[in-house]
Amino acid sequence: MARSQAPGASPFCLFYHEKTKYSPEGLTRRRSALDWSQQPTATKEYRTGELLDLRPYLPGQPLEQADDPRSRLSRVLYLTYGATAVVAYPERPFYMRAAPSAGGLYPAEVYLVSRGDDPRLPPGIYNYQVPSHSLVRFWSGDVWEEAREACFGHPAFERASYAVVVSGVFYRSAWRYEDRAYRRVFLDSGHLLGNLELAAALADYRVRLITGFADDGLNALLFLPASEEEVLAVAVLAEGADADREDGPTALPSPVQFDYPPIPEGQRLAYLHEVSKLVAPPKGPVSDCGTEDKYNFPFCLKVPVAGEALDWRGQLDETILRRRSTRQYTGADLRFDELAALLDFTYRPQRYKDQGLDPDPQYAHLFLLSTFVVVLGVEGLEAGCYYYAPRAGELRQIRFKHFRREVHHLCLGQELGRDSGAVVIHTADLEAAAERFGERVYRTLHLDSGHLGQRLNLAAIRLGLGVSGIGGFFDDEVNEVLGIPEQEAVLYITTLGRPQPQRGGE
Repeated sequence: MARSQAPGASPFCLFYHEKTKYSPEGLTRRRSALDWSQQPTATKEYRTGELLDLRPYLPGQPLEQADDPRSRLSRVLYLTYGATAVVAYPERPFYMRAAPSAGGLYPAEVYLVSRGDDPRLPPGIYNYQVPSHSLVRFWSGDVWEEAREACFGHPAFERASYAVVVSGVFYRSAWRYEDRAYRRVFLDSGHLLGNLELAAALADYRVRLITGFADDGLNALLFLPASEEEVLAVAVLAEGADADREDGPTALPSPVQFDYPPIPEGQRLAYLHEVSKLVAPPKGPVSDCGTEDKYNFPFCLKVPVAGEALDWRGQLDETILRRRSTRQYTGADLRFDELAALLDFTYRPQRYKDQGLDPDPQYAHLFLLSTFVVVLGVEGLEAGCYYYAPRAGELRQIRFKHFRREVHHLCLGQELGRDSGAVVIHTADLEAAAERFGERVYRTLHLDSGHLGQRLNLAAIRLGLGVSGIGGFFDDEVNEVLGIPEQEAVLYITTLGRPQPQRGGE
């Protein structure tokens, strides 16, 4: 997706995307030794505040009770972002989480805002302390209406008692990935939201996602240090399976920034976040979404994909907690029914309503995303690159070729790409998206891609397969080599395959 790189010639998010692309030449110039002694800590500590230990409220523990909000929220938070393993390094322990993170850097922080409807969780703002699985109430008092006002009066607050707020500490990722870290922070937060959606359903909540809010107002409410930590998303926890779905938008458009000065390397992440902020809700109705599959290539091979619904009963908690990113695949083929089941769980959530899961999980701009599947080794399916049409339920072949060598190169030489059975690629037409929804759409497209990626993660683990997300790739070459339309910007790659028996990674 070659665009003009001159300031002012395009929305800033396109300029940012171009400037943070990887190329073989550019990556060689960028490589430098990291000082691992300077790696930021991945946890936030509060020296004051009231501590609520959530461990006794986990399922099977002495204080666990179905009607106790502490029990329900303990389960939700643990399955969303809890520590599932601890590695004892000499410098400090490393806490592996329920949600994957690029480089194990964990840029996200999780907060809970309580309305105070139940005295067992008094009103105030809590931070989730991952290492101890506890909540620290660092601000006591009624802030519910202030939070609602910062979300422009979103009606989801009317019938709820709790809201989960996800923030990003940008430097935790930028330390390693520089300006490109902005992509990874939102992908990682999307993983977290994918877990939250499923964990909330297990506790009989439904997530009402809000990505359109007054950024600086919400940051101030949580006492976040300016320019260091910023709110990324709000998830109001609505009660019950019949929570009203018609109660406000998940996303709001922002202005487009055409008039910007030359932004030097190292400052583009911060500038994009700043120009994508909202101060007030937009005037007029929010643009409606699309409903049709985007591409229908003439004369292409079309393969119906009708997967069996995965059985999650009694399995979802365990699957979330044992998820690990695979480090090495065997190169053996996947079965067609396995690929079909992966796509079914990711794109057809309505089929899982009878298992108690949310049949309509919320995304910000799902209709702006396209999905391509590179088949490297799937029994009964020709090798090549396919567009996945979720509404028609079929794979549409756009290029026939054995791509193992090429995918190995495109994924920065990672053997995960070469040895996988299939690679799922999420893309979006950034120019068209920014024209409709402004600079802020760059955030939400990556949040949604991470959310979809986490559903793929969990489905793969449930099937006994290996899975690993890749946020680093040679952007333009992915389109050129695989035949993906030029206007589609590649946002995220998920590799799927048969894992080598070994200790899993993050």
